[in-house]
Amino acid sequence: MSNDVVRPIDLVKGLPNLVARGPAIVQAAVALNTKKEMDSMGLCIERTVKRYPNRPAIYFEDRMLTYREFNEEANRVAHLLVDKGVKRGDVVALFMQNRPEYLIMFTAIAKTGACAALLNNTQTGKVLAHGINLVSPVLAIVGAELAEPFNEIRKDISIASAAIYGVSDSDTQLKPGSVPKKYKNLIKLSRDYPESNLSRTQTITRKDHLCYIYTSGTTGFPKATITDQNRYCTANAGINVAMQLNCKDVYYVALPLYHATGLIACWGSVISAGASVVIRRRFSASEFWDDIDKYQATIFGYVGELCRYLLNQPPKPTDGHHTLKKMFGNGLRPGIWQEFKTRFQVPVILEFYGASEGNTGFANLFNLNNTIGVGSATLVKYDREKDEVVRDSQGHLVKVEGREPGLLIGAITEATPFIGYTQKDKTESAILRDVFKQGDAWFDTGDLLRHIGCKHYQFVDRLGDTFRWKGENVSTTQVENVLGSHPDIADCVVYGVEIPETNGKAGMAAITPLDGRTLDYPGLLEFLNRELPSYAVPLFFRIKRDIDTTGTFKYKKADLKKEAYNVEACNEPIVVNLPKTETYVSLTAELQNEIDTGVYRF
Repeated sequence: MSNDVVRPIDLVKGLPNLVARGPAIVQAAVALNTKKEMDSMGLCIERTVKRYPNRPAIYFEDRMLTYREFNEEANRVAHLLVDKGVKRGDVVALFMQNRPEYLIMFTAIAKTGACAALLNNTQTGKVLAHGINLVSPVLAIVGAELAEPFNEIRKDISIASAAIYGVSDSDTQLKPGSVPKKYKNLIKLSRDYPESNLSRTQTITRKDHLCYIYTSGTTGFPKATITDQNRYCTANAGINVAMQLNCKDVYYVALPLYHATGLIACWGSVISAGASVVIRRRFSASEFWDDIDKYQATIFGYVGELCRYLLNQPPKPTDGHHTLKKMFGNGLRPGIWQEFKTRFQVPVILEFYGASEGNTGFANLFNLNNTIGVGSATLVKYDREKDEVVRDSQGHLVKVEGREPGLLIGAITEATPFIGYTQKDKTESAILRDVFKQGDAWFDTGDLLRHIGCKHYQFVDRLGDTFRWKGENVSTTQVENVLGSHPDIADCVVYGVEIPETNGKAGMAAITPLDGRTLDYPGLLEFLNRELPSYAVPLFFRIKRDIDTTGTFKYKKADLKKEAYNVEACNEPIVVNLPKTETYVSLTAELQNEIDTGVYRF
C-alpha cells in the first residue's frame, strides 16, 4: 500500500488472509445469528474447560495454571461470594494489578451473575474514590500490592469494612499468603468452598451486566461504561474471525486487564479458542523478546505505544528471530508501521478500532499497512476551530466527501445498540439526535477517521476534551480541576500536544500563577503526582499573564494546540518535566530540539 491508499490490487494481495478465515467467518456468522438467551462469559469458560481441562490456561512469571485449575479456583471464590450475599446484578469492585488472581477474581464475579467494576490500578485519591462510589459496590476485592492507595480512600467510600477482602500478592495456589490488616483473606476463606461450577451461572442472560470499564470523561472524573454479557459473546465471535487462534497458540498480554483491549479482546479470544495467555504485571521493552522466547508466544496484544518502546530499543542481531506470528491491537502509527514490521519480521498485524462503549468497529482482515481495516463508517464534517459538528441549513449533519477526515458516528439501532454509561446524563451527552432525519440517534465516538479506499479507514485524531497518552485517555477537565485547586495557580487550560516519534499526545497546560507568584516546580510536580494518575500529569507548562477566551468565555484552545511547546511561537516561558526527573526545567530552543529529535524518550 503506497501513500496510505487502499487499491483493489491491495485487496487481491490480501485475499489469502481473508480466504484462510473462511471457516471462522462462517462460524462467527452462525454464532451471531443463533444467539442463545442464556449465555455468558462464565459459560464460555466452562465449555472451554470441558474441551481442554489439562491445557495451560495462564502463564505468569514461573507459574502455570491449567484450565481445570483456573476454573476450580474461580469456583471456590464464586461460592464464597454467593455465601456472603452477593446477588445477581450486584456490583463487586476489583482493584488489583495484572496477575492470575485478577482473572480468577473477574471470572468468579462473572459466574455469580454480579458485575465487576474494573478499577484502574494507576488511579488514587479522589479519582479512585469517585470510580468506586459511582457504581455502589456491595463488596471490594483488593490486591495486597494496592492496599496503600485503597487505604487512603476507605473513609471516602460507602463499602462496609466487613465487605472488603484482600488477596495476597503471592502464588496463592501454593498457600493463601497474607493480607494487610483490616482486610479479610479471600483466598484463605475460599479454601473451604466447593470447586464445582455454580448452578446460578446457567441462569445468566446476555442482557446481564458483565463489567464496568472506566473511561475518562469530559467532565473531569471517569465514567463507567457498561459491558454486558451479550457484548462479550458477540465481540468474541467477531474477533475470532480476525484472530484465527487455536488451542496451541500462546497469547502475550502486557496490557492492563482493567481495559477492554486486554481483558475482552485479547483474553476473551484466548478463552474461545482454548489457547494460553501469558500475562505480565507491566510491560518491559528490554525483557519483551526474552519473554516471547521463554513462553514461545505466537501472538502479541499491543497498543501503539508499546511498539514504539520496542523500536526505541537498540538493534540486536536477534531482531526478527522469534515465534510471533501475529499482533492484535490498536494505535500503531503509520509513521512506524513498516519500520516495525520490517525490523521485527512480524508477518501479520491485525490493527482494529473500537471503544469500550462504542457500537461500531473495524478490523484489518487483509493485513494491509497503515489502516484500522475494513468497516462500514459514517463520517460527518467537523469544524476543528469551532470545536463542533457542521450542520446544513436544515440543522442536519453533513457527510464528508472523498478522503476528507470526518467525525465517526454510529447509528443506534436494535442491531447496533449503545448501552452507554452508568450515569444517564453521560449516556445522553454521547448521543447525537436528529442527525440526518427527525428522530434518528447516533453515537458520537469523538474520533476523526478518513476513508483511504475500498472501505478501509485510517485513524486521524481524538476530538474534544480528552486526548490519549501512554495508552490512556486523559480528561483535560480532570487535570484542570486539579490544577485549579493548587493555591498558587489562578487559571489554567489543559490540552494535548504532539511530540515527534511518540504515540498520542502529551499533556500541556497554559497556566496563570496567582498574583504573579513564582511557582515551586518540585512542589507542583509532587502535588500533581499525588492527585493525578502518572499519565495525566502535564509534561509542559506555558506560563501566561492571561489566558485568552472567546466571547462566550470558552478558552481558545486551537491556537494553544497549534503553538504547542514551540519556544519561538509561544514567546512566553515554558517549562518541561524531562523523563526520570522530579521537577520542571525551563525549555530552551536547544532543549526543544533535543526533545524533537528523540534525545529524550518520553
